[in-house]
Amino acid sequence: MRALRVLTDPEALAKSVSEQDRSAVAKALNLLDDKRSEARQRAARLLAALPKQRLYSSGHLIGLTGPPGAGKSSLTAALVRVWRKRGLTVGILAVDPSSPISGGALLGDRLRMLSGGSDASVFVRSLACRGEFGGLSAEVWPMSLVMLAAFDIVLVETVGVGQKEIDVSKLTDTTCFVAQPASGDSIQFLKAGIMEVPHVLVVNKADVGIAARKTLSELRATLRPPSYAEDWQVPALAASATIGTGIEELADSIEAHRAWLMARGLLASARQRFQAEWIIKRLAEEFGRFGIETLGGRSKVLSSLVGAQGTPFEQYEALRHRLLARWRDD
Repeated sequence: MRALRVLTDPEALAKSVSEQDRSAVAKALNLLDDKRSEARQRAARLLAALPKQRLYSSGHLIGLTGPPGAGKSSLTAALVRVWRKRGLTVGILAVDPSSPISGGALLGDRLRMLSGGSDASVFVRSLACRGEFGGLSAEVWPMSLVMLAAFDIVLVETVGVGQKEIDVSKLTDTTCFVAQPASGDSIQFLKAGIMEVPHVLVVNKADVGIAARKTLSELRATLRPPSYAEDWQVPALAASATIGTGIEELADSIEAHRAWLMARGLLASARQRFQAEWIIKRLAEEFGRFGIETLGGRSKVLSSLVGAQGTPFEQYEALRHRLLARWRDD
């Protein structure tokens, strides 16, 4: 009877998610991925029933990004082992390339093999990017909320960032950029200004030796000193997921950034801004720049959303109806 109620009742499903019920987490994520109108209404109820304290003030939402081939998946697996040793539960949203035929994720099983699927405290969900620009899937933010309700660490791994694809930095507390040695990517990303985005830089595959040290030196040479004494100082680290070196230090640096946010009371407001950014992007995709301007412009929409009450679906639908009503009146 309880299982049937969880399937049909969004509030019961939210309670089970908060209790770290893996099957409930999977059902909740499936509901968020359902685009039908009735499912969207139930998804809004689900998000509304999740504990707000966990969604906006607890846990750690981490973005792992970098060029294809940098070893993001193997580094994720190594970090998971460290976090589990520290007694932390981990949820992973792995955004994969989409199949041009089915639209599904092409590499969906790779993290399950790497992270140890038998560990009940590690949950992995693969998502297809479905042609989304920015290296993410459209449902990453609402799915992140579900994961934050259930796990201590929520890690979002991007499909492989391009020089302008930095959406992960607008949706996660701490953004970690993974570079690989001797690829030339670090210089290209420097030119594109992407190195100003991450909170932690790490050169993976440090076991290759000289090439890794050269790339690390290039990255450190480009880091700007903080403008103020209280600003976050971005660390540049070396690690090897293959032999397991530097992983503890990387986990420490990621945690240090969260502690920095918490000490300054920035975590809750940052997550409210993430939700606002997600809503604005969805509106822009449906209505274009003209739609955002009709609502008063990006800055006005952003400021109105930050601190506003409601789930991301409810806020999005409210603005969407405003636009449609205005155009019908015109």
